[in-house]
Amino acid sequence: MSVACIEARRAGETIAQLTDVASLDHPESDSHITIFTDKTGVVKAARLLLSSVTKVLVLADRIVIKQIITSRNKVLATMDQLEKVSSFQEFVQIFSQFGNEMVEFAHLTGDRQNDLKDEKKKARMAASRAVLEKCTMMLLTASKTCLRHPDCESARINKDGVFHRMRLALEQVIEIVTDSRPNGENEMAPISIYSGIKEFKNKVEGLRENLYFLSKENLSTMLEVILEHTEDFTDSAYTSHEHREHILELSKQAKMELEQLVSVWMQAQNQKTKDLMEDLEVAILKTCQCMNDLKREVHSAATSLAADLLKYHTDHMVLKALKITGVEGNLEAVAEYTCKLSEQKEQLVEMCRLLRHVSGTEPLEITCIHAEDTFQVTGPQIISAAETLALHPSSKIAKENLEVFCEAWESQLSDMSLLLREINDVFEGRRGEKRVYLSLPRPGKHNANLKALKPVKLDTEEQAKIAKLGLELHLLTSDVDSETEKWEDQENEIVQHGQGMSSMAYSMYLFTRGEGLLKTTQDLFHQAEIFATEGTKLASALHALSDQVHDDKPLLLLEAEKLISMCKQLQVTAKASAQGKSATFTKVDACILKTRNVMTLLCQLLPLCCKLLRKTKAGNGCLKPAPPWKEDKIRTTTNARTPERRVDTFGIKSLENHVTNMTFLESK
Repeated sequence: MSVACIEARRAGETIAQLTDVASLDHPESDSHITIFTDKTGVVKAARLLLSSVTKVLVLADRIVIKQIITSRNKVLATMDQLEKVSSFQEFVQIFSQFGNEMVEFAHLTGDRQNDLKDEKKKARMAASRAVLEKCTMMLLTASKTCLRHPDCESARINKDGVFHRMRLALEQVIEIVTDSRPNGENEMAPISIYSGIKEFKNKVEGLRENLYFLSKENLSTMLEVILEHTEDFTDSAYTSHEHREHILELSKQAKMELEQLVSVWMQAQNQKTKDLMEDLEVAILKTCQCMNDLKREVHSAATSLAADLLKYHTDHMVLKALKITGVEGNLEAVAEYTCKLSEQKEQLVEMCRLLRHVSGTEPLEITCIHAEDTFQVTGPQIISAAETLALHPSSKIAKENLEVFCEAWESQLSDMSLLLREINDVFEGRRGEKRVYLSLPRPGKHNANLKALKPVKLDTEEQAKIAKLGLELHLLTSDVDSETEKWEDQENEIVQHGQGMSSMAYSMYLFTRGEGLLKTTQDLFHQAEIFATEGTKLASALHALSDQVHDDKPLLLLEAEKLISMCKQLQVTAKASAQGKSATFTKVDACILKTRNVMTLLCQLLPLCCKLLRKTKAGNGCLKPAPPWKEDKIRTTTNARTPERRVDTFGIKSLENHVTNMTFLESK
C-alpha cells in the first residue's frame, strides 16, 4: 500500500511539473502559447497515475476484507472459549472480551455494508448483522442459564442453538465480503412468482421485435415453472377458498392464452401478413394481461393473509401464557402453550414463504427469507427456554432468558409489519429513495474551531428507550409519506415542506439505529434545528393557505400556531448546551421526542389541508392567487446519498452500546 501511494504521488507530481505553465518560456513568434511540449511524458505519467490509483483502491479493499476476516476469527475463538467455560467468574471475564470484539466486528461490517453496491449483498449483510446483534443478548442469558443449571438438558439445547446460529451468520458475512461460497457452490438466486412473471412477460413482449429469438418450448417451460410456484398458494391451508379458486382459474386461463399466442406466433413465422401481426399483438396483450391478473391475485392472497396473522398475533397471548405458566412451574400448561406456539410458528413461516413470492424486489425477497429463518429458529428456542423456567420456576436468570427470546419474537413480528408495508409500496409503485433534506456542518468549514465531540455510550435501558422512540418516528414518516402521495399537486409548497420534514425525521430515526448520515449527537442536534426551521416554513405556508380557504380557517390558523410553538421548543432544546453522558442522552431523547410530536401534528395537518383545498376547488372552480413563496424554497443539502429505505429499515444498529454496557453481569 505504501509503495502504491508513493507511485501515485510521483505520477501526480510528474504531471504537475510537465503542465506547469509558469515554469515554461513561451515563444511569441507565432502568437501561440505552448502549454507543454512533452506530450508523450504526460500520457505516460497519466497512465502511471491511473494504474497506481487503481492499485491503491484494490489494496485498500483487500485490507478491509482482511480486517473483517481477522475480526471474525477473533470472535469465533472467543466464542469457543465461552462455550466451554464452567465458572461464572470466568464467563464474565471472557464475555467482556467477546463484547469488545463484537463491537469491532459490527463497525467493520457496518462500514462494508454501506460500501456495497449490490443490493442483494447489502440485504444479506443486513440480515446477518441483525442475527448477530440479537443473538449476542441471547447468548448472554442462555449461557448464564446453562451455568446456573448445568444439568438441565433444555438449557443446554437453548444455548447450543444460539451458538450455532451465530456461527452461521458469521460465515455468511465472510461469504458476502469475499464473494465466495463454501466448497465452490454457486449461489442459488431465490425464485419467486413475481420474478418469473416479469421474465415471462419480457420474453412474450420481445416477440414484437423478433419472432425467432426463442422457441415455443422455452415459453411453455417458463409458464409451467410459474404455475408450479402458484401451488404454494393453492396447496396452503391458510389461503382463503376465494383466492384459491381465482388463482386456479387464472392459471387455467394463462395456459389457454399461451396456446393461442403460440398458434398465431407460428403462423406469423411462416407468413407475416398484416392481419396475422395484428392477431399476434392481440395475443401478446391478452397473455400479459392474464399474467398481470395472476400477479395481482397472488399479491392479494399473500398480503391479506399477512395482515390478518399480524393483527391476530399482536397481543402475544401465547408468549404471556408461557411466561406465567413457566413461573408457576406448570409443566402441563407449558406443554400445551408450546404446541400453540408451534402452530403460530408454522403460520408465520408459511406467511413469509408466500410474501417472498410477491415481494417485488430481490432485497425484499432476501428479507422475507431472513424472517422465515428467524421464526423457524426462534420458536423452538422459546420453547426450550420456557421448559427450563418450568423446571426451575424460582430461577431469575431462567425467567430473564425467556424474556429475551420472547422479545426477539415480538421484534420480528414488528419488523414484519414494516416489511408488509414495503411490499405494498413496491406493488403500488410508491417505492423510491427519499429526497435529501440535510444540512450537516462540513468538516473544516463551519466547525473548524469546535472541539470534536466524544461519542457518548448509552446503557441498555437508554438504548432501548431511544430505539422505541426511533421506531415511532419511523412509522410517522411512513404515514406522512402516505398522506403527501394523496395530493394531486406534488409541487404544492405544503407537500414539499412535509416531504422535507419526513426525510429529516427519517434520518433521525436512522441515528437511533446507529446508521445513516447522522454520525454524532452534534449531527442529530443540528438536524433537529433544520427540521424545526422547515416546520416554521410550513407554518408560513399554512397561514398563506388560510387566506385562500373559507371553511375551517380558525382551525387551520390554530394548528399553524401550534406548529410554530412546537418548532420553537425543538429549536431551544437543540441549541441548549449539554455536558456529560446523562445530560447528552436527555437532550437526544428530548429532541427525538419533540420531533415525534411535530410529526404527529403533521400527520393531522396534511389531510386537513388536502380536504380544504379540494373543497375550495370544488366550490369556486379556482383558488385565490397564492403569494410568492420562492424565498422559502431555499434548502441547503449535502451531496451524500440517501440510504434506501428497505436496507435501513431492516438493517441493525451498532453493537457498541448494546454489548459494552451490559452492567448486569454480576454473579448473583
